[in-house]
Amino acid sequence: MSFNSITEFENKIAQFFGAPYAVAVDCCTHGVELSIRYKMKSGIHVPKIYVPKRTYISIPFLANKLNIDLEWKDEEWEDCYYLFPGVIDAAVLWKKDSYIPGTLMSVSFQYRKHLSLGRGGIILCDDKETALELKKMSYDGRLPDIAWRDQDIKTMGYHYYMTPETAELGLSKLESAINTTPVKWTVMDWPDLTEMSVFK
Repeated sequence: MSFNSITEFENKIAQFFGAPYAVAVDCCTHGVELSIRYKMKSGIHVPKIYVPKRTYISIPFLANKLNIDLEWKDEEWEDCYYLFPGVIDAAVLWKKDSYIPGTLMSVSFQYRKHLSLGRGGIILCDDKETALELKKMSYDGRLPDIAWRDQDIKTMGYHYYMTPETAELGLSKLESAINTTPVKWTVMDWPDLTEMSVFK
């Protein structure tokens, strides 16, 4: 299995959004999770995430998964929002040169998103070492295209990588996505999650 298609997809998505680097993952929520884990791994104290009451339900679940606190916020967000300084959920964002420097921005390619791949996401960043570490974290601590048995694994990894097949689908649909106007999402496209029993 060759990962060349993933690298090509990452490079083209990074170029579209105006980010120096991009790391493809299996879904946007995992991209957000890896971004938070990376902050923690870098020695940054992440006591809680700040989650809009209206967003996708998988995001607040991350607080429990990462054993940190959850703080709800009333926010009329548009395109993206901060969960923690430097960590952005940009699941519905599709806009050229919209990367915010100095952040980890996760974009979704879920089937309802503008670049609809069924499943998938990407983390945009502007630091080479950060991108390399996120790549390893997404891929079981290893680097692609090198047999894991031949690597000295030093990074705790998660099975969150994008498959070459998904990347190839993304490459085949990318030009059309770039040349069409995306649907504009609003916060009212999501229910108030604080009203759900699971969060009470």
